[in-house]
Amino acid sequence: RSGDPHGKFSIDPQFGIIRTKKQLDHEAQCVVVLTVQSQLGNSPVYSSTQVNISVTDINDNAPVFPTKSDKVTISHTQPPGTAVYIAHAEDKDSGLNGAIKYSIASKQSDAFSIDPSLGVLNLTRTVFAEKQQEYTLHIAAEDCGSPPLTSLLILTAINLTDRRLDSLAVKIVILDINDNSPSFVSLPLSYVMEDVEVGFLVHHIIAKDPDEGRNGQVTYHILSGNENKAFVLDKITGLLTTAQFLDREVQERYSLTVIALDDGSPALSATQVLTIIVLDVNDETPVFLKQLYETAVHENRDPGEFVVRVEAVDRDAGLNSLLQYEILPGAGYEKFKMNSDSGELVTTASLDRETQDTFTLVIECRDLGSPSRSSTAQICLSVLDENDHSPLFAKTHYQISVTEDLEEGSAILDLSASDEDAGLNGEVMYFLIDDTYGAFTIDSVTGSIITAKALDRETKSQYTFRAVARDCSTHFPRSTTVSVVVHVDDVNDNDPVFLQNPIRVFVPAETAVNETVATVRAEDVDLGSNGAIVFNLMMAETVFQINVRTGDIILQEPLDSKNFSPQLLVTASDQGVTPRTATAVVVIFTEEQEEVISFSHSLYEASVPENSAAGGY
Repeated sequence: RSGDPHGKFSIDPQFGIIRTKKQLDHEAQCVVVLTVQSQLGNSPVYSSTQVNISVTDINDNAPVFPTKSDKVTISHTQPPGTAVYIAHAEDKDSGLNGAIKYSIASKQSDAFSIDPSLGVLNLTRTVFAEKQQEYTLHIAAEDCGSPPLTSLLILTAINLTDRRLDSLAVKIVILDINDNSPSFVSLPLSYVMEDVEVGFLVHHIIAKDPDEGRNGQVTYHILSGNENKAFVLDKITGLLTTAQFLDREVQERYSLTVIALDDGSPALSATQVLTIIVLDVNDETPVFLKQLYETAVHENRDPGEFVVRVEAVDRDAGLNSLLQYEILPGAGYEKFKMNSDSGELVTTASLDRETQDTFTLVIECRDLGSPSRSSTAQICLSVLDENDHSPLFAKTHYQISVTEDLEEGSAILDLSASDEDAGLNGEVMYFLIDDTYGAFTIDSVTGSIITAKALDRETKSQYTFRAVARDCSTHFPRSTTVSVVVHVDDVNDNDPVFLQNPIRVFVPAETAVNETVATVRAEDVDLGSNGAIVFNLMMAETVFQINVRTGDIILQEPLDSKNFSPQLLVTASDQGVTPRTATAVVVIFTEEQEEVISFSHSLYEASVPENSAAGGY
């Protein structure tokens, strides 16, 4: 703290409260300007502000005459209205407390009157010696304070009219010439609050001129500095009052050039530059530079992360312009903290965009005036995404069954993974890892698993591989892996196959009836009923019969009982919905027959078109 050499004030070092230590005297010092410094701990960095303290005047000084009593001479030659004396008293107070009005408190005659503002004592009539030779007047000087204070001057007026008729009175009068200029005795500095009413007394301008009569009568005028007509000056009394409302924020200092002019011939004058300082009152509301602050901060940052700095301005001065910021209660406001002095907003907790992606805060700015004034603004905060979530599949394991006759390019499974992040961090791409033997691919965008070739259960009945969902973050993408098992279900796409074809069977002539003479065997690589085989003879036969399940060929009648066909056509059929069949030849011969097998032609010729399908006849 500086600007207080006499130690009249003290300041609380913790709370900054300024208190008086000594009695203040407006007449000795009406304005005190203090410089206050603030410092955080032992930091070498400090800030300072200026505090203007106006000492308000109270009416503690009575008007004072230069002398307790005085004398003046009068004569019957002076006509009514003649100024015979000027009473002048001074009051150290200011404003109305220092404005003086004059009156005759006690008078013995009605021959006198006094101007209440100027203190000029005038004759009201001609005085005659035979009536009264001496008059005693009590002139009172009373200020306009509340309560008013008064001083008295005892004035003796001596009538010099010669009452001797037989003598001649000779009076030698030394006439005054205007050889003295007025001299200002009032201070060239004054203070006024900006909220005073029109007509408020700002300053009492006083100039003295030791000349007599009109040579010593002073009038006052403003030469310059009052172009906006803010003040009006009474040219007789020197009372300067406001002519319009003042506004410190528009103009805080006026420099009026004032002239004091006597009424001599030629007139003499003096000038003074009167400085009027307009003191601030808290009449301006703080205004934010923006009504809406839009900003963003990344999620998952440590508490204390800087968000934004708000700023407001207040056109007032001193404490009236010092501002404090705070967050008004609202949804999510507890996650933030504002520096009350700087307006900086920081986080008090780590933010999670997936929980809340925007915050709307209402900020209040309040000045330190009394009473204080405030305004509000909004902060719209967006929480920026960090890639803190991996894609998530609906299941941890997928199993699916497909038939082996699916066409190439068929979709067998739609994988879907969700990612709570935003933008590229939440956009998912799909991939397959592990070997699918060229059987499957995946659409990287939709996650649909598609057959890449025809399936064959008989070659491979199950595929196990892994699918990956990975986000598209440009920095450290995250992924999740899920296992997929594809079971290939059978379709009836394979014919039964005889293990031997043709089959040669030797049946002795003495073979007993119901004896098994041969067994045909066939296989079908399909499953279930598609691979279950039944056997039949293509032609009706009475000598031989075949077991449909086992393929056993059984002799039903003796061989010599009748003739029989030496060749049996045997069919092997599966039990699919649409059965598939193979045919074999069973050649039966006895010991009397010669085992001869021969082609019916020695040369076979056929034409086959190119690109014919496999298995075509």
